[in-house]
Amino acid sequence: METLDDLMFTRAPTARRPLLGLTVLMVEDSRFASEAVRLLCLRSGARIRRADSLENARRHLAIYQPTVLLVDVGLPDGSGLELIRTSAKATPRIDVILGVSGDDGAHDEVIDAGADGFLAKPVKNLFAFQSAILEHLPAERQPPSPRLMSNETILPDPIAFRDDLSHVAQILKDKDEDGTLDYVTQFLSGVARSAQDHDLDAAVSNLVQLRDAGSNPDQGVAALSQIVESRIAAGGPI
Repeated sequence: METLDDLMFTRAPTARRPLLGLTVLMVEDSRFASEAVRLLCLRSGARIRRADSLENARRHLAIYQPTVLLVDVGLPDGSGLELIRTSAKATPRIDVILGVSGDDGAHDEVIDAGADGFLAKPVKNLFAFQSAILEHLPAERQPPSPRLMSNETILPDPIAFRDDLSHVAQILKDKDEDGTLDYVTQFLSGVARSAQDHDLDAAVSNLVQLRDAGSNPDQGVAALSQIVESRIAAGGPI
């Protein structure tokens, strides 16, 4: 008996659901960012799986091949650029490989690594998300024209935002090496932009500037920890 997933996978795309029949693997450690992409896929008809690290992504890819691979550049166990390079050279190649980052400056690195395109965080506009994928698909996978244009903006559940902050709060308490702060600032920068939390983003930027200047980062870490804890207590961005 066919399941709903089976029907979605075999049916042709439509003007309303232009990604119907596609499978997406999202390699992203942020639950908040992943939830946004999950909702975008749901609105578009695509099926999605998530890997939160390079290691887990490789496990997924060893079992099945998605139609679309979305890779965050900064991951807890290395750079997403490594996975992009490997996947871009693989045979058979995944149809669409996109790099994702909250740093617009990562665009060129992503393309040089072999990705088909780049998505800047926050990824939340339905039409922009669909277009970034569709422009790299072969003609036979395209939906019928004209495609319905929707400027719908996706708003993920604040619980996912709080989960990301709880993850960082624990890391900051347990930090024992400088590389930990590299990951925290990269991770929180993307989360802050996705949540449009300007105060959190400013606290991250302040810590980055202190470290770049060779100053003692303890004050910046303390200020960042304080704002993270306040967001957790409040239940979401302020």
